[in-house]
Amino acid sequence: MDVSVFKESLGANEPPQNLSVCLKALWFDARGEWDKAHDLIQGATDTNSSWIHAYLHRKEGDETNAAYWYNRAGKKVCHEPLENELDEIVAALG
Repeated sequence: MDVSVFKESLGANEPPQNLSVCLKALWFDARGEWDKAHDLIQGATDTNSSWIHAYLHRKEGDETNAAYWYNRAGKKVCHEPLENELDEIVAALG
């Protein structure tokens, strides 16, 4: 799924059926449902989930926790605007 299709889907009541757990978490976050996004990604341990976990904690303002998850994802701590990072993650996972 490309970024524009992902963003267009945010107007729906439910995420598209074919989204991975990672993209579903980002979908809920983009709709302002941070807790639901975090709940979806909480138990996952792969690198993509860790990247999303880092993004979510950065968005929350917990920089220390975010840095931990960026490290687990093998990524440098992001300092870009959150929307740019969201687009980057969606593009990478899409």
